[in-house]
Amino acid sequence: MGKTYRAVEITKPGTFHLVERPVVAPGAGQVRIRVEACGVCHSDAGTVEGQLPGVVYPRVPGHEAIGRIEEVGRGVTTWQVGQRVGVGFFGGEDGTCETCRRGDTAYCQNPIITGVTSDGGYAEMMIAEARALALIPDELKSEDAAPLVCAGITTFNALRNAGRAGDTVAIQGIGGLGHLGVQYAKKMGFRTVAIGFGPDKEHLAPKLGARIYIDAKAEDAVAALQKLGGADVILATAPSGAAIASLLPGLSVRGKLVVVGVSGDPIPVNGVPLIFGGRSVIGSLTGRAIETQDTLDFSVLTDVRPMIETLPLEKAEEAYRRMMSGDARFRMVLTMA
Repeated sequence: MGKTYRAVEITKPGTFHLVERPVVAPGAGQVRIRVEACGVCHSDAGTVEGQLPGVVYPRVPGHEAIGRIEEVGRGVTTWQVGQRVGVGFFGGEDGTCETCRRGDTAYCQNPIITGVTSDGGYAEMMIAEARALALIPDELKSEDAAPLVCAGITTFNALRNAGRAGDTVAIQGIGGLGHLGVQYAKKMGFRTVAIGFGPDKEHLAPKLGARIYIDAKAEDAVAALQKLGGADVILATAPSGAAIASLLPGLSVRGKLVVVGVSGDPIPVNGVPLIFGGRSVIGSLTGRAIETQDTLDFSVLTDVRPMIETLPLEKAEEAYRRMMSGDARFRMVLTMA
């Protein structure tokens, strides 16, 4: 093992630098991971563009990191050197806030956020909290596993917590989140509807598992959903508050609009369809490490895989720009080999 490793730092908002860093030992309760792959997520903009408060530079972004444990810190007994693990957006909880004390650790009020409050996976090595790890099944390549520890768990958890087998579930947007959401919805036994914004992805929808494709540019998506009896669940993945809000009347009575795509504009909610249908709008984050494990295991069991493009670590800025432009199909993944 060398004494240094390569990492991509953000030195100030919008500025990428490939640097050499000294290898350090993990602290108590931590592990050091030799990173094999790291997904590039839209949420990385929080660090890269300085969109989140309290980011201290330089900072290594990346919260879809997969690699092998090289060293374990003091007190770590459940993980071993050589195991292939993943770490997602939530890198650890404080365990003391009221939310944690009530067992809802994914919504910790003082979390460690990988790539935001701690250095992430745009690097050949990283330090992670042992409590934040998930074991990667042998059947998954590291490049395929990377998006599953963020985009995967985001859509998987939202769907399994909101719907029941046989429900009509509509996935708004076939992109980085939506193309996984359609697959999970199909595999969970939902009557799966894909809502796109043009004809370009219509051919892809049935391949991913959608029974019905609605082109929201060519037809009234709400009317199309109501012809089906209304959607029991709409998973909103496209980052447009106006587009998300427009789908509310497409829900069935007591249907749920589940928002996982963060929009720059507000979501204007009309009280009439909300109140007169007992409908609800809820947000869903990612989840706990054990739920990441569920996502990975379910993906292997049902053959769900992300559609990815790969670039080497030194092209991290190019990968990030391609992701932000919407040109990626559908997730960018950095490789360290």
